[in-house]
Parts: sequence; structure tokens; C-alpha cells
Amino acid sequence: MEIKAFSELFPLFNTASPETLEWLLSVAVEHSYPRDRAVLMEDAWGNAVYFIVSGWIKVRRLSGDKAMTLAVMGRGDFFGEMAILDESPRSTDVVALSNVELLSISAQRFIQTLFKDPQLHHRMLQLMVQRLRHFNIRFLMRNQPPAIKLAKTLVTLAESYGQSTSKGTEMFLIPYDDLAQISDITVDETRKIIEKLESKEWVLIDRDRHSLCLVHLKQLAHLAGRV
Repeated sequence: MEIKAFSELFPLFNTASPETLEWLLSVAVEHSYPRDRAVLMEDAWGNAVYFIVSGWIKVRRLSGDKAMTLAVMGRGDFFGEMAILDESPRSTDVVALSNVELLSISAQRFIQTLFKDPQLHHRMLQLMVQRLRHFNIRFLMRNQPPAIKLAKTLVTLAESYGQSTSKGTEMFLIPYDDLAQISDITVDETRKIIEKLESKEWVLIDRDRHSLCLVHLKQLAHLAGRV
């Protein structure tokens, strides 16, 4: 991957120096995972940070025989940073929702780079605070109607990872149980709301391609209270 493409793909690196980017690319390791494959396991010690080149993953926490999806991430995002920063075992695991291409950078090399490049260090802090704010928003919305919660989730995912097309903003068709868990609503509520949005042609679903296209993103954002 070229340095310019690397910087444009990952917002974390858009303020990093060219020397930092060149060094990170030289030590990055490529990984490929098929759909439903575990990428990282809970309780494993953090030894690398992972960057999503393509595809979608979910972060989940296990409790006995049950798993709770905490977040869904797509192209341009990263994960695994918490375990290397506090030098502790991972508290969650990561599973591929689709075929996924990743780059990993070892914990030692990544931390060394953070100390050497203050711009990268600052940018990472900004993005971690942004994630914390997203979780706070989810907490504040716990008493909102299911439709508003789901609209908020769809808009956030589309704005973060969606691809602009002639029909609208296209994203991965996240399984309804995962979508329900990150929206804090039931699977049945998720299914009914999606069906209603589809009947109104606010969203288009291509199940063969596992894609969900938000045709009327502005209306969904209005429903979510974003505009």
C-alpha cells in the first residue's frame, strides 16, 4: 500500500509525518480472515494493533455461553489498542462479520511510534475520546424509542464506514442480532423497523451481496435527532 493511500484510508494517520507512515508500513503484517472467523480471543495478551483495510468485524464480550456484541467496525478503523496501552489481557474478542483484510503492527513498535510522533499520539487520543463519546450517547439514549435507537446506529455506521453510491450510502448488512445488541433493542424490533424502512424505500437491501443501502440518509439522521 502506498503512503498516501494508507494515510487517506485510516483517519488515525492523517496527521502523522511521512517518516512515521513509511516506518509503520514497513513493519505492518497483512492478515486475511473469512467470515465468522475469530480474529482475536478474549483473555489473550495484547501484542498488536489491527487496522481494517476492508471488510467488517464485531467486538463482543462473552458471558458463559452467551456473547454480547459491543461494537461493529469497518474499513478505516482500528482495534486492539486498549490491551497494548494498559498491558493487560483483552477483555473482549473480535470476530469477522465478512471477509476481512487487516494490517497489524506489533505492540512494541506501535508504542515506540507514539512516543516518537506527537501528532500521531494526539490524534489517537482524539479518536479514543470520540469512541468514549459514542458510548456515552448510547447510554443517554437508553430510554429512547427503538426506531430512534436503530436510526442512530445506522446513521453512525453509514457516516463512519459507508460507501457513497448512485443510490445512496451503502454499508454491510449487519446480522439483525448484532444490530439489535449495539442498538439496545430486541431482534424482533430490529426486524420490524428494517422492514418498515424497506417498505418506505428509505433503505434498499441486497441479501445476495449482504449490503444495506441508506437511500435517505438525511431523513434517517433527522429521525435519529442528528439534524
